Amino acid sequence: MNRPATRSLSKQFRFEQPKSPPVVVNFNRGLVTSDAGLNLIAEIDRKLQITSQFAQCFQDYRKPYRIDHSIENLIRQRIYGLVMGYEDLNDHEELRHAPMFAHAA
Repeated sequence: MNRPATRSLSKQFRFEQPKSPPVVVNFNRGLVTSDAGLNLIAEIDRKLQITSQFAQCFQDYRKPYRIDHSIENLIRQRIYGLVMGYEDLNDHEELRHAPMFAHAA
């Protein structure tokens, strides 16, 4: 009887660049997400102020006392969703509970 070859994967990976602190990724416990790249996108956005400048192109005609989310936050949510491959707005109902999206937005 032939048994399939099993391969032991390391539970931790290090990504190192010269003159930079290492980035360590481990799979020992906790929540796992495929959306971790959103942190980088959000940081670039914060530094370059892309979504905040884009939001200034819109006039908000809503009544201030009825506003829960600013135009900037709505734009940020939509753009981040598109960047991460969530084209449909119905995906955002689930994404609102995703820790990476909450952290980024």
